[in-house]
Amino acid sequence: MDNISDRLISPSEKKEDASFDFSLRPKTLSDYVGQEKVKQNLHITISAAKKRGETLEHVLLYGAPGLGKTTLAHVIANELGANIRVTSGPAIEKAGDLAAILTNLSENDILFIDEIHRLNKTIEEILYPAMEDYALDIIMGKGPSARTLRLDLPKFTIIGATTQASTLSAPLRDRFGITHHLNFYEPEDIEKIVRRSAGLLGINIDSPASQAIAQRSRRTPRIANRLLKRVRDYCEVKSNGSIDEITCFDSFRLLEVDELGLDWVDRKILETIISKFKGGPVGLNTLAAATGEEMDTIENMYEPYLMQLGFLDRTSRGRVVTDLARRHLSDEAGGQEKLI
Repeated sequence: MDNISDRLISPSEKKEDASFDFSLRPKTLSDYVGQEKVKQNLHITISAAKKRGETLEHVLLYGAPGLGKTTLAHVIANELGANIRVTSGPAIEKAGDLAAILTNLSENDILFIDEIHRLNKTIEEILYPAMEDYALDIIMGKGPSARTLRLDLPKFTIIGATTQASTLSAPLRDRFGITHHLNFYEPEDIEKIVRRSAGLLGINIDSPASQAIAQRSRRTPRIANRLLKRVRDYCEVKSNGSIDEITCFDSFRLLEVDELGLDWVDRKILETIISKFKGGPVGLNTLAAATGEEMDTIENMYEPYLMQLGFLDRTSRGRVVTDLARRHLSDEAGGQEKLI
């Protein structure tokens, strides 16, 4: 099978997504579609901090990939009128890397750390006093003659983003005064995002086509924008560039993405369980061997959405394909299950 990052409907960010997503990124909370409760809470905390002239508390954003954590961090910076410095957990390899970043921050700046759950534990410990006391402890020398030098830092805000909040250490998690969970989007909100993105890109799109894209997006804005881009390419080559329902469906048939957002990899997993293991139960290790995928990839990237749809059950004996999935595959194959 192809790597998860190569899939069109993968929520993971691809290199080509960066510039495309940046051009579509909302600048304010009013432009940000969806996540209404999160937006309301952020509006209050940001407004209160600005009214008191204080630095915003450290913010932790967690949720599945592609839901807009990075976008929301930039929105917060814009709302505060603050500069934002962007880095990631894996990029901070040494204490000196963190020290260089922190000492270059100015008053009320925002430091956005993506994948904060992947921070080295040693780096985490240096971050604690920086978050709590706005101070950086530097060890000078080695051995018995070593001494600690404390540098005062300007007051700043760390916004951390993670897809795995449960793996954050308790001391780090406790230092975030504001924590928000980003949920999967409602279909109507995804449709609004598709229409907004199409407008920014100068694309003519009718309502049935925007609904079709939203329906296949797995309730994830990143996937919706990626599908919009692919459909736009198809329509520019095959028609006049405008996206209507017919050309939209034609492009999805070519891309092998069905009306629920399943691609050939999802169908392959379901059909492997049906054809080789009589629908299950089958152990994760056995399923990984049969499909050629790693166990972690199946468990963390493929299964969650299939389980959300009610197509797959996890039991004590293994994975089981549901009757709902069988009916979907049967309908898709024209009334007869089509095994790949």
